[in-house]
Amino acid sequence: MRIGTRRSALALAQAGLVADMLGDCQIVPIVTSGDRAGDAPTAGAQGAAREGAAAVAPAEDKSRWVDALEDALLAGEIDLAVHSAKDVPGELAEGLALHAAPARADAADVLCGAGSLEELREGARVGTSSVRRLAQLRAARADLQVVAVRGNVDTRLRKLAAERLDAIVLARAGLQRLGRESEAGGVLDTARFVPAPGQGVLALEGRADDHSAREAALAICDGDTFACLLAERALARGLDAGCHTPLGAHAAPAGEGGLRLRAWVGLPDGSEWIADELLGDASAPEGLGARAAERLLTVGAGEMLARAREMAGA
Repeated sequence: MRIGTRRSALALAQAGLVADMLGDCQIVPIVTSGDRAGDAPTAGAQGAAREGAAAVAPAEDKSRWVDALEDALLAGEIDLAVHSAKDVPGELAEGLALHAAPARADAADVLCGAGSLEELREGARVGTSSVRRLAQLRAARADLQVVAVRGNVDTRLRKLAAERLDAIVLARAGLQRLGRESEAGGVLDTARFVPAPGQGVLALEGRADDHSAREAALAICDGDTFACLLAERALARGLDAGCHTPLGAHAAPAGEGGLRLRAWVGLPDGSEWIADELLGDASAPEGLGARAAERLLTVGAGEMLARAREMAGA
């Protein structure tokens, strides 16, 4: 079986985990348009700064991180694509489907360079390229200077010292998969710092009509993880969320066939936010996500996210 992946160290490590689970696989590294674009800043950073938020450059549309992989699937050049699930757009290319997801890694964000948010000095410089993390950090500590730090995990860790930052925020799952969890100083509570939809999950995408690849993927699928992923993605779709959206969505099994979905939306400057939690049936995760989105919209989440996009310069 041919497994497609991006060429970053983290993407290759993740594909290697999947290959080990599947057995008898060839890993095919592929360059996406997002990889070709590199770390060039975008105008969105200026938009955030104009509204009093830190200058964090939002990423382009998520499709740039999967486009070449989806093209390779449709051309029959690979059989499965392995993605960081939080990078997968809400709508897949026609003819493709998410087949499965192995067991989830820890979904939490971590601070590198500091043991906790509370121990950071007043006005501390904290690095992140995520609008969600920016909003959540500013909601927790309005005094923080949140600085745009982009690039792969190694690049961001180097910038921690090179750019005189007090801390940077990264996904714990990425550090774990790269064998660098020792770099984490403190874990951010997922109840307060709700992770991005799909964070910590590896999504296996294939052709919708490729039953052989689907069966292989299902053999290593973790049912709870896949249900959580579907709920989180449905919530994001219901809010029309993208890379410029300060959205957190995190589902977890709740026992007796239940699924608990936590959601958070806010403004990039941290001045306003909405949080909600909803319990549903794990056998209908997308319905749970859709209901959670409807609840948020009824209390003004749509208007808040429109303001957030304006503030981010999207």
